[in-house]
Amino acid sequence: MNKQIRHGAAALALLLSTMTAAHAASYAFLLDGAHEDPANASKGIGAAVIDFNDMMHQLQVTVAYGGLDGVTTAAHVHCCTTTAGTGSAIEATELPSLTGFPMGGHGGAYSHLFDTSQASSWNPAFITAHGGTTSGAEKALVAGLASGEAYLNIHTDKYPNGEIRGFTTPVSPVPEPGGFAMLAAGLPMLLLGRRRRNNSSGN
Repeated sequence: MNKQIRHGAAALALLLSTMTAAHAASYAFLLDGAHEDPANASKGIGAAVIDFNDMMHQLQVTVAYGGLDGVTTAAHVHCCTTTAGTGSAIEATELPSLTGFPMGGHGGAYSHLFDTSQASSWNPAFITAHGGTTSGAEKALVAGLASGEAYLNIHTDKYPNGEIRGFTTPVSPVPEPGGFAMLAAGLPMLLLGRRRRNNSSGN
């Protein structure tokens, strides 16, 4: 099993075990090529959690991923599609990529806490499209996350428009941290199962 996946899943589990549920809404993602637009046959898979704290104006983005066919070039949160779970939308978060997202690899782990009261956390076009203020951008993204019309997309050199992505699934009520840890711990098994299915179909 890919060592990067094991380490990424462990890092995600450790980080999520420290998260607080106070004044927060949490959203889970499972990322793969089948949910891209258009869909692709990437062997990659990922798991992510977005936690938004409306009192502190903080957006925590945490991702573990691996098995990508290409190497990473960018990652964003996009919003908002016209229909839940399908379609495409502009980047809501900063450009050219999420701060500190690992570039040039096939797998890894990522976490960053964004201050959503700061314009630098956003794509300027997303702010402009939602009243020209960060508060308008916040409201639009939160609505998109809650309605399943926002997604997290990881771009690679092989798939410049996105190799794997996943739409939000609201987590309500906010689960115990162990639930998030289980999501992270399940990532290696999901990837292994995907590889076995791909190998079987190729025989």
